[in-house]
Amino acid sequence: MADTCTHLDTVAEVVPSSDGCEDCLATGGRWVHLRICQACGHVGCCDSSPNRHATAHWHAHPDHPIIRSYEPGEDWWWCYADEVGFEVDGAGPAPSHP
Repeated sequence: MADTCTHLDTVAEVVPSSDGCEDCLATGGRWVHLRICQACGHVGCCDSSPNRHATAHWHAHPDHPIIRSYEPGEDWWWCYADEVGFEVDGAGPAPSHP
């Protein structure tokens, strides 16, 4: 496990793919919390959710290692590849679902 994220160069300006977990909405699933991919904007559900779509998205797209919380009031980021959570100074307020 790394002490810092070494993948910040993969972060792009993204638009959320949906207001809820994109994959759960398509299949009729449910989620607990939402995460947004910082490479493409895919909104997926957290690992406490039954289908863990945010992690599944990273496994399908290993060049998309960084997610950010998509929950109101949460500003944290997570890098799957480096297994490290962090905040980014100056990143602006976290996006969140409606």
